[in-house]
Amino acid sequence: LPQLGPHLPPRLTQQPWRLLYCTRRDGFSLRTLYRCGGQPGSPALLLIRDTEAQAFGAFSATTIRCSNGFYGTGESFLFSFSPELKVFRWTGRNNFFVKGDLDLLMVGGGSGRFGLWLDGDLHHGGSHPCETFDNETLSSREEFCVQDLEVWGLA
Repeated sequence: LPQLGPHLPPRLTQQPWRLLYCTRRDGFSLRTLYRCGGQPGSPALLLIRDTEAQAFGAFSATTIRCSNGFYGTGESFLFSFSPELKVFRWTGRNNFFVKGDLDLLMVGGGSGRFGLWLDGDLHHGGSHPCETFDNETLSSREEFCVQDLEVWGLA
């Protein structure tokens, strides 16, 4: 988390963060993640470690929740640690920040490709270059298996 500090919106840099959801404690379920997601309108940091020990994730300026369409703001970004931190910011090309339904969580999009996606049981996900963030593939492969997943929110 400390490495991401400089990349967060300035209003958040002095805020205390707390762990809202983690698969080790809360089990693997997208529904549970939504339930534990924190206050509406509060930012969220999604951290993923895959079974190949790659770490990556997303910052959303608003709570990760179930939605009919995409939501979020241009403060959102994707990141990976491979091995050093890379941050992929909003390009301004579209507003496909975050979209969640019961079977799929998507971050970033365009042309049918998602910057980051997770399935409903949080065991599988994927990452593709997308127009929203002009990101690289965050994991070493385009599809990955989740080992640990955490969501952090403001305390």
